Amino acid sequence: MNESSEVEKSKSFITVEIIEYIPNAVVIKTILKKSTGNISVMSFDSGEGLTEKTTPFDTFVQIIDGDAEIVISGNSNLLKTGQSIVIPAHASNLVKPNGRFKMIQTVIKSGYE
Repeated sequence: MNESSEVEKSKSFITVEIIEYIPNAVVIKTILKKSTGNISVMSFDSGEGLTEKTTPFDTFVQIIDGDAEIVISGNSNLLKTGQSIVIPAHASNLVKPNGRFKMIQTVIKSGYE
């Protein structure tokens, strides 16, 4: 699968299998990218996470392999495989690993014009 483009449309896939773990890295694969938002799948090796940030849009996160700590405005949420959370627009957030994990991230940009 081409890592630089969206997944092929009208063709089924298993989300957790379209991205691999890479040692000491965070890998991001775009599923869809539109002006109104995007969907990405991400893999995190042990010890890898995302630095604290704030986004102007609501963000839906679903853990699809392993588990991770999602910190929203200082409140910790431990998510396991299959669990999801919505990070509100303008809330500081931090993704911390708890071993290797994969997640789907959906950002919705419409409604904020």
